[in-house]
Amino acid sequence: MHARPALLLAALAALLAVAARADAPAAPETMAERRLKEIAAHQTALFADAVTQGGALEQAGFKTQVEQLTHEYESLIKDNPDFAAGYASYGYMLWKVGLRKEAAAILLKANQIDPDIPLVKNELGNYLAEEGKPLEALNYYLAAIKLEPGEPLYHYQLGTLLYEARDDFLRSGEWSRAAVDHSMQEGFRRASELAPERIEFNYRYAESFYDMQDPDWAAALKAWEGLEARAQSDIERQTMRLHEVNVLLSMGKEDRARRVLDTVTDPALAVQRQKLADRLAPGAGK
Repeated sequence: MHARPALLLAALAALLAVAARADAPAAPETMAERRLKEIAAHQTALFADAVTQGGALEQAGFKTQVEQLTHEYESLIKDNPDFAAGYASYGYMLWKVGLRKEAAAILLKANQIDPDIPLVKNELGNYLAEEGKPLEALNYYLAAIKLEPGEPLYHYQLGTLLYEARDDFLRSGEWSRAAVDHSMQEGFRRASELAPERIEFNYRYAESFYDMQDPDWAAALKAWEGLEARAQSDIERQTMRLHEVNVLLSMGKEDRARRVLDTVTDPALAVQRQKLADRLAPGAGK
């Protein structure tokens, strides 16, 4: 329900930049921008405190604080009905506290005022995806990527959408399986390239080869070997090796697969290891 403080700060910073775009000449800060900064500071502190408290969070008090934030946003947009950044930040806050429909309505207003806010496009894409409208969500995700191609999250969410709603895209008649697979994997690949420090993005890219109808197993092996090289613990390294064995078996390289499997010794991985060992047993698969 609560955004991580670092992500929340980044999102709010992006929204505050809307009113003063990088390609526009510098202008004095408006009263609306100043008020939005104050609300954003309140919001960031509230969410950060909620994360810190975790399970000990007093829900009634948090709800009261959210209601106060809501009043602050309502006052801001009442006084500044064409302030897109205000609507965008308000909608983002509502989304993070689970008020999805309310958030979508506010975000649509922000998008109407200013169609060039990537975070708004992304959140509207999220809403449509959760509402079971993946083809409509796709257009918003693509628009977010076009506006901010360097944001890895947008590429990751595009890949996730194409994977989770593959059947919807195929039924539309506008997509082939090869096109869905390529675009899905390209989303995960770009996310991993743009955020090499995000293990979840890199892992999902490597994992995406399993989702392909016609995977490039050599590229898959390279991806898992790269994850092994960056693993932070021995069990993580051995987990990546299990994936390498799986890929090597798919490539028909049993001898090499057996040598890699022999290096997996952690008892916690015994079940997964045995499944692969069974595939390497004489006569397996015949």
